[in-house]
Amino acid sequence: MAETSPVATFSQRRHGASIGQPLTRRDGLLKVTGRARYAADNHPPGMLHAALSVSSIARGRVTFLDVTAAKALPGVVEVMTSTNRPLLALDPDAKLDPFMFRLDLLQNDVVRYAGQPIAVVIAETLEAATEGAARLAPRYEAEPPRIGLDGNDSFVPPAIGVGTPPEVRRGDVEAGLATAEHRIEAVYETPAQYHNAMEPHAIAAAWDGDRLSVDTPSQGLAWAQARLAGLFGIPAENIVIRSPFLGGGFGSKAMISGPQVLGILAARLVGRPVKLVLRREQMYGPVGHRAPTRQTLRLGADRQGALTAIHHHVRTATSSFDDFFEPSVQVSHTLYASPAIATTAEAVRLDTGTPLFMRAPGEASGSIALESAIDEMAHAAGIDPLEFRLRNYAEVEPISGKPFSSKALRECYAQGAASFGWEGRPLPPRQMRDEIGLLVGWGLGTAVFPAIMFQGQARAVLPRDGTGLVELGAQDMGQGAWTALAQIAADSIGIELEQLEFRAGSSDLPDAGIAGGSSHTATAGMAIHGAGAEVIAKLAELAMGDDRSPLFAANNAGVLARGGRLYRRDDESRSESYADILSRAGLAEIDGHGSAGGDPFAEKPYAMHAHGAVFAEVKADPELGQIRATRLVGAFAAGTIINPRLVRSQYYGGMIWGVSFALHEAALLDPRSGRVMNANLAEYHIPVNADVPSLEAILVEEHDPHVNALGIKGVGEIGITGSAGAVANAVWHATGVRVRRFPITIEQLVGAGTA
Repeated sequence: MAETSPVATFSQRRHGASIGQPLTRRDGLLKVTGRARYAADNHPPGMLHAALSVSSIARGRVTFLDVTAAKALPGVVEVMTSTNRPLLALDPDAKLDPFMFRLDLLQNDVVRYAGQPIAVVIAETLEAATEGAARLAPRYEAEPPRIGLDGNDSFVPPAIGVGTPPEVRRGDVEAGLATAEHRIEAVYETPAQYHNAMEPHAIAAAWDGDRLSVDTPSQGLAWAQARLAGLFGIPAENIVIRSPFLGGGFGSKAMISGPQVLGILAARLVGRPVKLVLRREQMYGPVGHRAPTRQTLRLGADRQGALTAIHHHVRTATSSFDDFFEPSVQVSHTLYASPAIATTAEAVRLDTGTPLFMRAPGEASGSIALESAIDEMAHAAGIDPLEFRLRNYAEVEPISGKPFSSKALRECYAQGAASFGWEGRPLPPRQMRDEIGLLVGWGLGTAVFPAIMFQGQARAVLPRDGTGLVELGAQDMGQGAWTALAQIAADSIGIELEQLEFRAGSSDLPDAGIAGGSSHTATAGMAIHGAGAEVIAKLAELAMGDDRSPLFAANNAGVLARGGRLYRRDDESRSESYADILSRAGLAEIDGHGSAGGDPFAEKPYAMHAHGAVFAEVKADPELGQIRATRLVGAFAAGTIINPRLVRSQYYGGMIWGVSFALHEAALLDPRSGRVMNANLAEYHIPVNADVPSLEAILVEEHDPHVNALGIKGVGEIGITGSAGAVANAVWHATGVRVRRFPITIEQLVGAGTA
């Protein structure tokens, strides 16, 4: 089978302005007909298959691998271990920047977590490689694993998330608590959660001298290219990474992972292309996860229900050998006004893989605790939870004092409550039942996520034939980025969408930044917008300087670009086609380049966030304690909406994940071995269709002129924040039991006497 094209090209017919239209996915037909090629679908000529052998202990060292038995198996070509692994130019444990995490690349016989790769078997067939890995029969010198938040001495991390101080204070929290009429102190626990993208990490790697070609899923092509260049000591331009399709990422594919690099090392060792694909259970270790947390919230409020103090403390975990600390407390910096706010953090080291970015890192884990605490405080003060939030939501960002679009949040509360039917909700719990006697509860959670932009570039080309081309190394994890970005591209160069060729998904195209932090549409979109603006500016300069053009000397009036033509702003009867302008200038095409990044002049005076409010309904069996989320309504304000259909899909996905966070998802570790006991999609519970409630996502209109020229904010992660807390609060309202250890399970409700 031939190798995949380095990019994917789509076309789709429609007419008129593209931004704001609810277009279907440009790549949808390819996916439903099986023509979309993912990394593991590639089979370079002469390709071998590789399979990992992974550790069954969490701490210790490998003392024996039966390499002879594995190599005796027909079809096995080679076994790569720490003794024969090709040399690297950079120590895999080196950390040269905050986004460089340590990798397990067979550098020694030390085992740092269960599921760590300890050997790679390379064979003519996948079956032979898999059987060869089983025949290695490793033996270990094991040490007791360190798991759980109480197993080790804690320490204050140098930073949480990416560079946030572990302690932030404003005002006197203790004084605020002392003077409060109402006070609560509660501890909330969230479990370890693991990325479970439909597509596991995979790589097909081929060397040609010192040139490397790989097909692998990547949320950040340029980041992966630079990391591989450093590890192998070759120029970045010698590496081509193709990633036209990703079957989900959630942060786990933001940086190149150890197993992907092992596939490249295997190809170098045998001198032939190699494909390596992680099995589902191998996703639970070397490719990141969300760390467990124990969060303590102390809140105070006065007689009128105004907050007087917020103290949010998190105890979390990282691996024994690297640093990433879940920034759960950051969410308390951004939502509720209080004269005194403090956030603090501590951490322990565990024998696990390093926790990394997982969808809404910090915000997801932090918001379920904060929103539960806010709900507790509202009821302690005898105030409806919506009214309590309206009294306390911040007009400016509480910590920084910077203004943000707080009016949009008020509108989210109003529209969400109206659609949900919140009015008339009884304040005490266990007051509502449905027609068959199930307890009914309603809960609310506030959603927030920062509006982030990374650095990105794009190129736009207008050929003489009236078509257009836009190129950038963008990623689409299934969220519809190629559709939304193509809409921006068509409008930026003033042509119909069906006339546009959109090329993306390869590292040899302009670096469009990373698809993470809900930043991709803003970053890549603004780069495209800039490239289109430069093309149109060059085209206008040609026309306005040519006395044969109807647009001659229109410099003061300016021009508009639409439908493949330039029009005078003050007289649209005077226009000229792109083709005529280029033909008369003797040019076959004209191109432009655009770049994007956060604007420090806007970021300094303004806080930038997307906002939302999620209303949840659950039903509980009063005898068995079984919980089912039945209805969610989310209202979100996220700036300019490029494609409403795709945005609603992203909100739905986030809200479903919120249900999963509250009711389903947790990794269970064996304290004897340190292994994840439910490392599969049968026992690692996530919602199936029957668990998904009725969903409604309201797109609240918002115009934020400060985030970027197009007013784009991210929508991918905000749906989780608020949703999990809303479900948890609804469970309390239905049952009268306040569960603070997530996910909420039947035994917690029955044990508390709800049944």
